Amino acid sequence: MDRMIFTAMTGASQLMRRQETLTNNLANVSTPGFRADLDALRSVPLQGAGTGLATRVFVAASTPGSNFEAGTVQSTGRDLDVAVEGDSFIVVEGGDGTEGYTRNGGFEVGGDGTLRTRSGHPVVGDGGPITIPENARIAIGKDGTISSFIGNAAAGNVVGRLKLVTPPSAELVKSADGLFRMRDGTPAVADPAARVVSGALESSNVNVVEAMVGMISLARQYEMNMKLLSTADSGARDANKLLSTN
Repeated sequence: MDRMIFTAMTGASQLMRRQETLTNNLANVSTPGFRADLDALRSVPLQGAGTGLATRVFVAASTPGSNFEAGTVQSTGRDLDVAVEGDSFIVVEGGDGTEGYTRNGGFEVGGDGTLRTRSGHPVVGDGGPITIPENARIAIGKDGTISSFIGNAAAGNVVGRLKLVTPPSAELVKSADGLFRMRDGTPAVADPAARVVSGALESSNVNVVEAMVGMISLARQYEMNMKLLSTADSGARDANKLLSTN
């Protein structure tokens, strides 16, 4: 009887965790450049003294990573918006001072003139954070070069260039702040061949229909595990009654 309890209890617990992942994906369906998180469940024998307890099996969640399929590029006509082509990423500075990678190219100019993402992360250039001159309009070239224009000037001054990287997706992990980082903690090498599309943003790659169907399926699986627990409890009570009668 306890074998059923082990499986149903841990299964219900991990289904709740998977539900949280799908909920987070749906919450970011409108976040530019968002990469959907993936979850998987596997069975793990209970490890105890000696060789363990092979007849007692837990359900454990494993996170294969993120879905790196590209979203749809949508034109915005805004000078501070860029969409990254291919598998490249924009380098920004995380809250801990380390490099992070994002596909969200919706930029803003902070009060100190620093170019930032809408999440507040400074955008990193070849020489560090990029500063935009006051009252200047900017243009971002295909290679990430940022030029500033004062007034009606036809010629612009280069103020920096976006640092773009193209690390293998297998070596990237998503951090708690939503930024990707290298699995080994080292910064990725700049890719001079990476390109961006100015005046556009990449949409999230979350499939709303799949996420909704997944949430419904998880709810039914959770309900089934709760029924198994109830059945196990009822069976244990009946067994206790028989034993006490004997």
